Amino acid sequence: MIEWSEEDLMIRDAVRGWIDAEVRPSLDALESGDLPPYDLLRGLYKTFGLDEMARSSFQARIAREREGGSGDDGRPGGGNVAMTMLPIIELCKVAPGLVSAMGVSLGLAAGTIMKRGTPEQKERWALSLLTMEKVGAWAITEPNSGSDAFGGMQATARKSGDEYVLNGSKTFITNGPYADTIVFYCKLDDDRGPAGRDPRDREILTFVLDRGMEGLEQSKPLRKMGLHSSPTGELFLNDVRAGADRLLTSGSQGGKESARQNFVTERAGVAAMALGVIEECLRLSVEYAKTRELWGQRIGDFQLIQLKLAKMEVARLNVQNLVFRHIEMQRSGRTPTLAEASAMKLYAAQAASEAAQEAVQLFGGNGYMSEYRVEQLARDAKSFQIYAGTDEIQVTHIARDLLSR
Repeated sequence: MIEWSEEDLMIRDAVRGWIDAEVRPSLDALESGDLPPYDLLRGLYKTFGLDEMARSSFQARIAREREGGSGDDGRPGGGNVAMTMLPIIELCKVAPGLVSAMGVSLGLAAGTIMKRGTPEQKERWALSLLTMEKVGAWAITEPNSGSDAFGGMQATARKSGDEYVLNGSKTFITNGPYADTIVFYCKLDDDRGPAGRDPRDREILTFVLDRGMEGLEQSKPLRKMGLHSSPTGELFLNDVRAGADRLLTSGSQGGKESARQNFVTERAGVAAMALGVIEECLRLSVEYAKTRELWGQRIGDFQLIQLKLAKMEVARLNVQNLVFRHIEMQRSGRTPTLAEASAMKLYAAQAASEAAQEAVQLFGGNGYMSEYRVEQLARDAKSFQIYAGTDEIQVTHIARDLLSR
C-alpha cells in the first residue's frame, strides 16, 4: 500500500473525533496520575465495538481449536489491520501512554496466553483481557537484569507437590499497579542436570497469576520521566503458590520463545506509536511557525526553522512507510523477524525522539513549558528508545542477524 484507503481514513477520522471528545479533556488528569487510563480504553472499545469483535473472534477461534484446527492470534480487528494501527497512531498524538497500557494488556499479556495456553486457560484468562474487561501485565523485567532479561532473571518457581512456589520481584511493569491478570516469567529452581549447572541456563517458565493471590504484592505507580498516562509498577512475590493449571509453557525453550515472539510484536508496534508522535509534533510546529512572529516576520520564514520542519517531514514519510510495510506483511500472513522488528523500532524510536526534541527547540522557551504539548511529547518519545529493548539491544539483534547469514 502507498496510502491510506478511504475506509482507513473514515476509521481514522472517527477515532480522532472520539479522542478529541474523550481523551484531550482528560489529559491533565492522565498526566498527573489522578486518572488511570483503563476506563477511557474501555470506552474506546465499546464505542467502536471492539469488545464484541474480540469476543466473536475469540469464540470462533476456540471452537476451531476444540475441533483440532487453529485460528488467528485472537486480537480484535479481524482482517482490517488499519482498525488496529490507526487507533495506535491517533492515540499517540495525544497520550502515548494509553497505547502502552493497552498494548501490554492486549498484545503481551493476552497475546502470550493466546499463543501458549490451552483452550481452558484462554477461556479462563484471555477473553476478559481481549475485551478490556480486565487489565493485564506482562512481567519479565527485574531490578538487576535490565536488558539481560533471561540470563539475569532471578525469580524462581520451585516444584512442591502438585503446585509451584514462586518467589522474586519484577520492576518497570506496565499496568503492574492495577493489573487483574499477570503473565509472570521465572526460572525453574531444581537440581536436575549436570553438576555445577549455570543458573543462567535454567528453564524459563511462564505462569498466569491473579490479583489478590496470597504472597503477591503490587506496588503503587512509580514516578517516571514520561508516559504518565501508563501506570508502571513493581511486583513482589513471596511464596506464591500456583497450580499446574496456571503454567502456560513448558520445555527448555518454551518461555524464551514466547517472550521473543512478544518482542517482535512490541517492537513493530513502536513504529506506529512513533508515527503518531511525529505527526503531532509536525502539526504543532507548522502551526506555531505560521503564527509566531519575531523581528517583524513569522518564524517559519527563517531557514533554520524550515530545516527543522523539513527534517520532521522526512521522518514522517520514512516511519509511515515502515508502518505501511508492516501492514502489508500482516495482510500477506508474514510475521517480521526479530531483526526486522528491531530495525523498525530502532529507526522509528530515534526519529520520534529527534522530531520531538526539534519541536521543543522550535517553540523555544514555550516548548519547555508544560502548557505547550511538545514538552509532554518529548518526554514520552524518549521512552521509545528504552522500553521493549534499548537502542543498543536493537543494534545487537540486527547485527547478529546480518553476521549469521
